[in-house]
Amino acid sequence: MKWQGRAGSGNIEDRRGMSGGGMAVGGGVGGLVLILLISALTGTNPLDLINTTSPTSDAVAPGEAPANDPQAQFVSVVLKSTEMIWGRLFDENRQTYEAPVLVLFNEAAQSACGLGRAAMGPFYCPGDRKVYLDLSFFRELDERFGAPGDFAQAYVIAHEVGHHVQALMGLSDRLQAARQRAGEREGNALSVRQELQADCYAGVWGHYAASDGLLEPGDAEEGLRAAAAIGDDRLQRQSQGTVVPESFTHGSSEQRVEWLRRGLDTGRVDACNTFQ
Repeated sequence: MKWQGRAGSGNIEDRRGMSGGGMAVGGGVGGLVLILLISALTGTNPLDLINTTSPTSDAVAPGEAPANDPQAQFVSVVLKSTEMIWGRLFDENRQTYEAPVLVLFNEAAQSACGLGRAAMGPFYCPGDRKVYLDLSFFRELDERFGAPGDFAQAYVIAHEVGHHVQALMGLSDRLQAARQRAGEREGNALSVRQELQADCYAGVWGHYAASDGLLEPGDAEEGLRAAAAIGDDRLQRQSQGTVVPESFTHGSSEQRVEWLRRGLDTGRVDACNTFQ
């Protein structure tokens, strides 16, 4: 990808100087005692105080990506590209695109959807409309899943932004309500359709990113390999030796490749209707 030298997003929230989902590193016992004292005096939940404790001096203020951190800069450039492309697509439909904030974290991060951990992988929280990413996932994508490459990483970001697009369109709320009424198997099937649509939306972004000169030859193939690498069937086979399709929540490797490719090829949002 030709990302160096391009503008980055101002919607980066860097929490990588924090631990425990928000408590500053180095607070120690003294910091905890102070928090408990303030809690006793004010009647405030100590967990709320922990989650709003100021970051350490190594943390970066919201909206910034460290200039000496190429990986964070890469994420910022990809996020900016999604903002520009989805902004244009929404404008064409006389709608306003509200860009998400992307939170960089280490190990754990507090979100409106609860405590997110790095082991969960990247995720989007519709409650606060933020994307959460531990950059160690990119190393895992390469070493564990065998899907290296910068566009493979960009696909992961674009997929989570795809969930944000679903939230803006009101789809996330409708699906959540439907899952609450459904049984486990039907709920899983709805989740698969939602994830495959996010894959297709990632492809739509990739289609226009290529037109904007961000992609290089071979980039699309990196994304397709990444989609295949994190299919439910492949992950289940690796972890438990058997495949249980009714327990899928993201789709098979073949499905994920198919829908990502559909978005890449067409660049059309209406081609991403996985619910028909």
